[in-house]
Amino acid sequence: MPIYQLGDLVPTIDAEAYVHPDAVVIGDVTIGPESTVWPATVLRGDFGRIIIGARSSVQDGTVIHAGPGFPTVIGDGCVIGHLAHLEGCTLEDDSLVGSGSVVLHHAVIGTGATVGANAVVPNRMEVPPGALALGVPATIRPGQSDRVMIQMSAAEYASNGRRFKKLLTRID
Repeated sequence: MPIYQLGDLVPTIDAEAYVHPDAVVIGDVTIGPESTVWPATVLRGDFGRIIIGARSSVQDGTVIHAGPGFPTVIGDGCVIGHLAHLEGCTLEDDSLVGSGSVVLHHAVIGTGATVGANAVVPNRMEVPPGALALGVPATIRPGQSDRVMIQMSAAEYASNGRRFKKLLTRID
């Protein structure tokens, strides 16, 4: 897997995390235990910190970046769908960002909240805990997220990461 130091910015990846060989990790990036980073994902911590907690899953093709003074912080047990883009935002524990979604600068996705597929959460928007955010730009539907489903998904991806660490073999 391509893991790059950028000057004095060195990624920190927990030994229990799984980073697919085709993911790219650059600079000031921290990945917590049992978290998974899947193929074609780019985590670029060149201008700001990227912090991923424990048991969080970053799906295929996701791009995570941060800016000067606004890190991207992903809590524990989060699920980030395929082809999402996160930039200088915060995802609190047990939150989900659906496939193809964009979450921008200083936005906060509350504990147990969901950003629906292809939604755009603009700068500084706060999605309250347990809420569902849908559309472009996102609108909030209070109390419509499913935290139990998010927790089950996060656990399944952590298990799949352990399977990939043990069984994935390149054959070309």
